[in-house]
Amino acid sequence: MTGCHLGRGLGAVLALGLLAGCASAPPWPETGAAPQAEDIEPATVMVGDVPFFPQEKYQCGPAALATVLNHRGLDTDPESLKDKVFIPGRQGSLQVEMVATARAHGLLVYPLEPELGAVLEEVAAGNPVLILQNLQLDWWPQWHFAVVTGYDRGEETLILNTGTLEHYSMPHDVFMATWARADHWAVVTLPPTQTPATAQRLPYLRAAHDLEASNHPEAALTAYRTAEERWPDDPTPIMAQGNLAFSQHRVEKATDHFRRAVQRFPGFAAGWNNLGYALEAQGCNVFAYQAKACAGNLAPERFDDQSRPTASSNADHCPALPSCPLVQ
Repeated sequence: MTGCHLGRGLGAVLALGLLAGCASAPPWPETGAAPQAEDIEPATVMVGDVPFFPQEKYQCGPAALATVLNHRGLDTDPESLKDKVFIPGRQGSLQVEMVATARAHGLLVYPLEPELGAVLEEVAAGNPVLILQNLQLDWWPQWHFAVVTGYDRGEETLILNTGTLEHYSMPHDVFMATWARADHWAVVTLPPTQTPATAQRLPYLRAAHDLEASNHPEAALTAYRTAEERWPDDPTPIMAQGNLAFSQHRVEKATDHFRRAVQRFPGFAAGWNNLGYALEAQGCNVFAYQAKACAGNLAPERFDDQSRPTASSNADHCPALPSCPLVQ
């Protein structure tokens, strides 16, 4: 939840915030799973075409969200977003509303690793980063959304659009302290045709599935296709496309995806299993039995449904079944 009491007195507020913890901020660059900050070039970055919306009282959530949405070419403003993300009784916004509203605009919301290097790499790639900070104390929090739009490695500062301040240079230790007290929450919002600079396969697919689960199937399908291009050696994005089609009762399209999965990855038991169910839904009973049997042979501990088909023939429209690989 954000209260967003932020204005010209930012320096004093942040100075107070630094009193919250005894531990010092990690040095620049921070090491971890994400690339080290010292490896990210160029040393100074300012993301272009990032609009600035000075927040009104308690409105840091709508202002920050409008910033990242407009950067992606969407025409909106804090006033239009206020009713979607602002909770008057709490005088602030929750992350869940911010994320849901970004998805409602057809964008994929990708959570970053809690490492400074992840933030810097996204910014270096031209992706502004939406962050949450706690500007005061752990036991007396003042939550605040802001957008990281640049950094200067030589000065060890991050550049933010925050509150009523555009291109504010925040010292690294202040940023790390306030960000850490908000559990290092940071996301990038992208069209589903793109992957983040720091994208990892499973987190990206989860973000794509979140689009599907929030009733944005076309955006989800685009994201699954993007994942297939990014990770061509993994059958999961193809399976996701098939599962989405099956959930929409488009069984022929689902069958096409599952057939494609087992043709490219013949030893992938889950692909054969799903292909069997898609064929069964089309009345291709013999081929369905053969596909399920293949799944059972490849992974008997997972797939043991080898019940006989209810009919002895396939419908006329049934596609040919790929060859099941022999189990050694």
